[in-house]
Amino acid sequence: MLPALEQALQRAASSGDARLARTIPATRRRLLLTLLFLSAVGLRRTWDLRGYTGTGLALLTGRRQAYGYRTIERFLAALAASGGADLLTDALAAWTTALWPPAADDARPSFYIDGHRKAVYSAALLPRGLVARRGVVLGCRALALLHDAAGHPLLITTHRGDTHLTVSAPALLARFERRHPLVRGLIIDREGLAATFLRVLVDEGRQVITVLRADQYRSLASFREVGPFVPLRFDRHGALIREVAAARYTLAVPDQPEEALDLCVALVRDLRRQVPCAPDPEAEPVCWTDDLEGEDRWWWEPGWVATPLPAPATEAKLIPIVTTGPALDPRVLAETYFHRWPAQENAIRDFLIPLGIDTNHGYAKTAVVNSEVAKRRAAVEQRLAHVQRWATGARERERKAGVLYHRRWQQTKDYGEELYRGLNDRMVALEAQELPPQEVKRRTRADKAVIDAELEGRWRRVAAAYDKSATEAAKHRRYCREQRELLRKLEDLAARERVMYELDNAKDQVMSVCKAALANLAMWVRDQYFPAAYAHATWARLMPFFRLPGRIIWAADTVSVELQPFNDRQLTRDLRLLCERVCAAAPHLPDGRRLVFSLADGARPLLDEQQEAVA
Repeated sequence: MLPALEQALQRAASSGDARLARTIPATRRRLLLTLLFLSAVGLRRTWDLRGYTGTGLALLTGRRQAYGYRTIERFLAALAASGGADLLTDALAAWTTALWPPAADDARPSFYIDGHRKAVYSAALLPRGLVARRGVVLGCRALALLHDAAGHPLLITTHRGDTHLTVSAPALLARFERRHPLVRGLIIDREGLAATFLRVLVDEGRQVITVLRADQYRSLASFREVGPFVPLRFDRHGALIREVAAARYTLAVPDQPEEALDLCVALVRDLRRQVPCAPDPEAEPVCWTDDLEGEDRWWWEPGWVATPLPAPATEAKLIPIVTTGPALDPRVLAETYFHRWPAQENAIRDFLIPLGIDTNHGYAKTAVVNSEVAKRRAAVEQRLAHVQRWATGARERERKAGVLYHRRWQQTKDYGEELYRGLNDRMVALEAQELPPQEVKRRTRADKAVIDAELEGRWRRVAAAYDKSATEAAKHRRYCREQRELLRKLEDLAARERVMYELDNAKDQVMSVCKAALANLAMWVRDQYFPAAYAHATWARLMPFFRLPGRIIWAADTVSVELQPFNDRQLTRDLRLLCERVCAAAPHLPDGRRLVFSLADGARPLLDEQQEAVA
């Protein structure tokens, strides 16, 4: 680890800050070791060095006294300003890849990608995101983490707080693949389930395993080719708690219906968790008295006694796990995804968070476009453009409908007058023939009915044109009013807009690299030297061993460490076995001397013997 980090530090010193370039390599190494082991001695940030009085950092860095806050903070600032964050990140990827090579029989290892946000409390407006541990949207930094199948944190990158996983994951993979071949097998949280993002990964030759979001399916009817359910997991009493079946699912790609993704699915039913059945949209509404019979339905009668409503229908919770790769056995697919929780989620919780991954370093910031207001402004401006276009169209349609109405009205009026003049002429002619008045009236009434029937169709066309003009006029009026409302919204957004600041993540990324390197170092020490019972030990369980008091004896060829035993007998037996395994492995320190561990004599004189000695 040290040669990889020191090489990156050397490149940063040669192309960055002059003060950093003038520092000799041994000093740079001690400064880097101080940053690396801050969390190991219980310090969260460089500021904590002001009150640090221990000797652990001095011992780990080869000094008589640990560095102070100002020296380390100046070194961290110079390292961040000289591009050391990117160089150390690449060095971390190269070292972890060599430290945790895939097994020989694992031709296509799986890697886990997840996002993690850590809150940043500031009076300034910062890019915000959902901090899952707190369940609220806060100004934060977004971390993208890559773990291997065993849960080792291989790489970590820092981004602004509103960066989505579908944006940070490609950058994370590109950085990791500079020193590693193409990562083919990926297991991603449901946050990464975006059709366009999955299409890009598939086109790159990757196979992705993830889980559908709850808004992407309703029930078993949302899937096709559903196979039989088979047992997946039993509880300690032998009762079935989960079952799984194979299925298929079509994930539509936005704006590209012909590019839909056909996914293989492992449908897991969790029998311990019952959820309400999805309502049938075609079913008739149920009345609250439908389950009552006879006189029990007469709720209006005196003496009616209420009974509980029947329990709603429930079904086992459905967990659809999907993959873009070839069809797998549903049990294998389900177990592969569920292994993400002990492998990745537990690694974040048990190692990275205790080592201070949620601690922020560096608050330098620059003003940027307020992304939240810009998103809302873009939506309002898009709506305003649509409304303006619709208003123009409505105005034109209103004008044409008005012209058509006036033309039809005039034509119908002239045609009606012409018909009624002819009717009057015929009535005068009938009167000239000296017909009885009743006959003249009957014939005139019959001719008038024919004329009215003919004019009625024409007046309906006139009314249709008028209604069209009125409808378009109402639309035009509504669109004009909405334009004013949208312009008001734009002015309100401009009046209330706050300046957003983007944090400089260089310092934070340097410290994140150090914490990820320390976590890998602790995992490697655990796997190499601790007893088998500590195969899954967390940082909290290993920390008492790392902070044991003792005595160090420096010799020309060896460095002997005598550790004080625990008060607990079991822990002391584990410590003795640890010392034996270290001595059997015969590790060497970076300076070439062999490291020897031993357990100091924990015997104490009895109290009566002490009293006799005093007497």
